[in-house]
Amino acid sequence: MTTPLSPGAVSQFAVLDALLSGVYSQGIAARDVRALGDTGIGCCEGLGGEVVLIDGELLECTADGPPRRMDDDEVLPFADVCTVGPFSTVPADRGDLAALGALVEQRLRSRNLFHAVRWDGTADRIRTRVTRRQSPPLRPLADVAAEQIETDTVAVEGSLVGFWMPRIYQGITVAGLHLHFISADRTIGGHVLHADLGPGVLRMTAFADFHLRVPTDDRFLATELSHDDDHRIVAVENGE
Repeated sequence: MTTPLSPGAVSQFAVLDALLSGVYSQGIAARDVRALGDTGIGCCEGLGGEVVLIDGELLECTADGPPRRMDDDEVLPFADVCTVGPFSTVPADRGDLAALGALVEQRLRSRNLFHAVRWDGTADRIRTRVTRRQSPPLRPLADVAAEQIETDTVAVEGSLVGFWMPRIYQGITVAGLHLHFISADRTIGGHVLHADLGPGVLRMTAFADFHLRVPTDDRFLATELSHDDDHRIVAVENGE
């Protein structure tokens, strides 16, 4: 089945290069994130963890305890959100994260479109990470991620949620596949570093519309952002 093209949009708050530069003092309210869609990923205020939006449920994954539902007034300094709508469903064989990534790329409607991705099944082993909340002066994302807290979990049922983004948008967002995990019992969650997956189901939706909203706080407005290379993003995403 061809991955369907949604009439909706992927909405994003902030840009990744701002986080890499330590510019993340302003965020979007959780209530506004939920209003934008039912599926997505993001990070917590002060980079204090990872966020998963699944089936309209907005969950904060931190080092302080199990995932919990976010209150309306809590903020996310970065978020990608969509309403999934129509999607293609294909079985995903047992394999690692690279194998899932290869399957996702086989199912892309176009490498120039944005794709929401969700996998449901049981992971034989999955490694997730969260970062600790920062206080001013805010440090760059790469420095914060260097002190990330990693968790290995075995034989856990759950969902991988995220997006595949076109390469030309690297720095605005994360190019390629970016996934967060949430367990079915809502006890484990975070950014996915490694996974050995059992058989599962892959769902994908393509989007031609991408809506970007940037912060308007003084620090963001006074910081000229540029994207010279992507090695920092690759390092942060892979937990290096």
